[in-house]
Amino acid sequence: MTGQPMVKAEGVHKSYGAAHILRGIDLEVQNGEVFCLVGPSGSGKSTFLRCINHLERVDGGRLSVDGQLVGYRQKGDKLYELKDSEVAVQRRDIGMVFQRFNLFPHMTALGNVMEAPLQVKGETKAVARERAERLLDRVGLGDKMGNYPSQLSGGQQQRVAIARALAMEPKLMLFDEPTSALDPELVGDVLDVMRDLAESGMTMIVVTHEMGFAREVGDSLVFMDGGVVVESGNPRDVLGNPQHDRTKAFLSKVL
Repeated sequence: MTGQPMVKAEGVHKSYGAAHILRGIDLEVQNGEVFCLVGPSGSGKSTFLRCINHLERVDGGRLSVDGQLVGYRQKGDKLYELKDSEVAVQRRDIGMVFQRFNLFPHMTALGNVMEAPLQVKGETKAVARERAERLLDRVGLGDKMGNYPSQLSGGQQQRVAIARALAMEPKLMLFDEPTSALDPELVGDVLDVMRDLAESGMTMIVVTHEMGFAREVGDSLVFMDGGVVVESGNPRDVLGNPQHDRTKAFLSKVL
């Protein structure tokens, strides 16, 4: 692990109108770490994740990835929002996997994984295809490369979505409740892919309700509620011996 955190949030605030969703989030995610965010619905976890790649803009505080401010540049003591094209360049290094798979329905699994490297990075078809085939193999879908999303189960679609995010060779992967839309028997295959990624040293921030995964694979765990970090620490400590009443109440319902 390097000295500089991969993600650093300093007093991050986000509001939608009168609704104050994030109320001063401070946290650091180290290089190579699997960082799990848990908490009740509406606690701000997904909003925070979306702020990391500037899908949502922060209203206060600072967010940086690998030492670079996200979405802004600093001049003197003022912050100026980056142009869309500059934000797009930052996003190349950050892979995101959503609850809903968001695959292109008119493209095969292989086409979905090849698309961003072709369009965004301008790679040749041969290079993009070789990597896409390798990644689909890695997520256990080597035999489904020619299938369209409608011909795949939810779990298979989500594994294609993970391969698609990896095709851009990101330095950070964000997972927004990647298993919550899946039938229970399909969850394990997706978590296995995420475990494999964790073992390979990928820096990952995972918003999840899968407490077993957080306990087993996570390096750090943050419990959020009401837009603040209530408790954080080693996942086994927080889940096994929560210190805060709000954490205890939440875990008593989900464990």
